[in-house]
Amino acid sequence: MRGSVRIEALIIADLTTVNAMADILILYYSTHGATRQLAQAIARGVESVPGCVARLRTVPRVSTVCEATEAAVPDSGAPYVEPADLRECVGLALGSPTRFGNMAAPMKYFWDSTVNEWLQGALAGKPASVFTSTGSMHGGNETTLLTMMLPLLHHGMVIVGMPFTEAALSTTQSGGTPYGPSHVAGPESRLPVTEVEKQLAMAQGRRLAEIALRLEGQR
Repeated sequence: MRGSVRIEALIIADLTTVNAMADILILYYSTHGATRQLAQAIARGVESVPGCVARLRTVPRVSTVCEATEAAVPDSGAPYVEPADLRECVGLALGSPTRFGNMAAPMKYFWDSTVNEWLQGALAGKPASVFTSTGSMHGGNETTLLTMMLPLLHHGMVIVGMPFTEAALSTTQSGGTPYGPSHVAGPESRLPVTEVEKQLAMAQGRRLAEIALRLEGQR
């Protein structure tokens, strides 16, 4: 009898540990795969922090043809984001390729639909970071990162940047900014994500997760 009670207690303890994991939402849109690769590197950084788990999500494409629709579930990759993902996460990493210095339309479309979460304060006080991929070194990566911060600030989130204590930020010859991780894909979007870009993305994931745990512990 005592043995069965002890086993039951261990099972409950294990379930409590699982439920206690802090979810960091990594929400991205990717057309050629580079932004997705940055998201995956950020996820590895998040999960290098004990107690944190990465929740990868994406958004469906939008079309100028009103009859066009996407499948309810993506054919591959991360599931589509749902409002519950915003409520349940303790931190957010937001990524999009550059579109004239701003986030891509599918991501903007999603954020335009989050009025209810804004009214409820679902994201208020939670940390957030941003990341992007551009076709050229001066193709608007920094303005995209800055403009992606705007809806997050309206939601009351705490923006987490990339400090120059990350040595690679001072030596990178490709992507990487103090505003968040980035990638330079080249004019035909064929350049692979470099090791330095991955390193900075992982560092940002760790930093975001560590700050999320600190803030969550103070609630």
